[in-house]
Amino acid sequence: MKEYKFLPLSTYQEYPPAEMKARAKGFYAEMKRRRTIREFSTKPVAREIIENCLMTAGTAPNGANMQPWHFVVVSDAEIKRKIRVEAEIVEKDFYENRAPDYWLEALRPLGTDKDKPYLEEAPYLIVIFSQRYTLAEDGSKKHNYYLPESVGIATGFLISAIHNAGLACLTHTPSPMGFLRKVLDRPKYETPFLVLVVGYPSEDAKVPDISKKKLEEIATFI
Repeated sequence: MKEYKFLPLSTYQEYPPAEMKARAKGFYAEMKRRRTIREFSTKPVAREIIENCLMTAGTAPNGANMQPWHFVVVSDAEIKRKIRVEAEIVEKDFYENRAPDYWLEALRPLGTDKDKPYLEEAPYLIVIFSQRYTLAEDGSKKHNYYLPESVGIATGFLISAIHNAGLACLTHTPSPMGFLRKVLDRPKYETPFLVLVVGYPSEDAKVPDISKKKLEEIATFI
């Protein structure tokens, strides 16, 4: 097992309390602008922007520093088409056969259905995989820990970075997602976690008039 050398913390930056309050309030205001969209422009996005957003995701805290994630960035039109076709097959089955009535009722106001044109229209699909283990140089398995927690946190970092860069995104979770591993030729120890659709909003993009819960509904101070 690898042994780590411990170094003095040199990256922490402390701010005066007034500045801390302003930064926290400002970041909240910035993130409050973020909206999930389903109507994307085909306008291209520089790869460097995506690369830096992914490096931001890679800084996320994770179990035992195993970093149990892999991001497959898809811009190839043919592969995006394959993903859309497969996704719509499972989504059709979900909406028509598997989804309980209460679930469909919850989705109805949002206008979602089995058709997923954005999987082809957006310039990038970032398919996020969790890794149950990785392979060492000698072929032995290195097991990973706290997979959903770690990959979920990294995904949150990625969504924040994408918004900060001036782009929009959509979290897409077709169920089941096993086809993604096949289409993208990923190893068996990787499990699809989520598809992040990334790009600019279309000029006529619309979002539902919804609100978030108030602080007292989501937090308890003891």
